[in-house]
Amino acid sequence: MAKLEISVEYCASCNYLPRALWMAGEILTEIQFDVARFDLVPGDMGVFEWSVGGEPVFSKSAAGRFPDLEELKEAIYAKLE
Repeated sequence: MAKLEISVEYCASCNYLPRALWMAGEILTEIQFDVARFDLVPGDMGVFEWSVGGEPVFSKSAAGRFPDLEELKEAIYAKLE
């Protein structure tokens, strides 16, 4: 099984880093051995976008809200199958 490459772009000026780090920690605690790379990318304009292998799995701008941790986990874990 190929290991995942996960990326989260977060709004630095909005102070979204703590939320991104918390979610990343929760996810990595469970699947750290299945992850090849995890990138935290500072952005702006309210961005909070998660992708796996370059494919979006959650977009705050599209959803109009932050992800629930469980829905984010499900979207990422689905990429392991």
